[in-house]
Amino acid sequence: MNHPDRRTGYVAWQIGQIMAARIERTLRPFQLTLAQNSALMQAILDPGVSSATAARRAAITPQSMGTAVNGLVERGLLERRTTPGDRRTQRLHATEAGQRLAAEAGEAVGATHTEALQVLTPTEQELAHSVLLKLLASLNPSALDDNTP
Repeated sequence: MNHPDRRTGYVAWQIGQIMAARIERTLRPFQLTLAQNSALMQAILDPGVSSATAARRAAITPQSMGTAVNGLVERGLLERRTTPGDRRTQRLHATEAGQRLAAEAGEAVGATHTEALQVLTPTEQELAHSVLLKLLASLNPSALDDNTP
């Protein structure tokens, strides 16, 4: 039997917590939270995404996503727009300033990922990535829906 602290789910949770903390530190100079970065990226990758869909994809509560979106709207990085025929659903669109900030933050986050994964060979990185995507597809299919690359 595996030691409880070495079970795959627990190890994945630990890695997730560590990576979240590293990415949060990386995003701090951009004055972005993880949820805000996710909302901004969703609006760029899938213009017109709803806040609810963005929350499902990020595996966070709609309330947390709403708070993140409010902060981005206040800073002029994101816009809420209604769709003709569906005035209740607000669609998210990144502004030019939001796109610029997301590009800068994305480079920094990419460097954080590269640094964290440097202990693995390129082949190990690809294998780990594909296994984690398979688990994510099983546990949160919304995170990998067809509208996002």
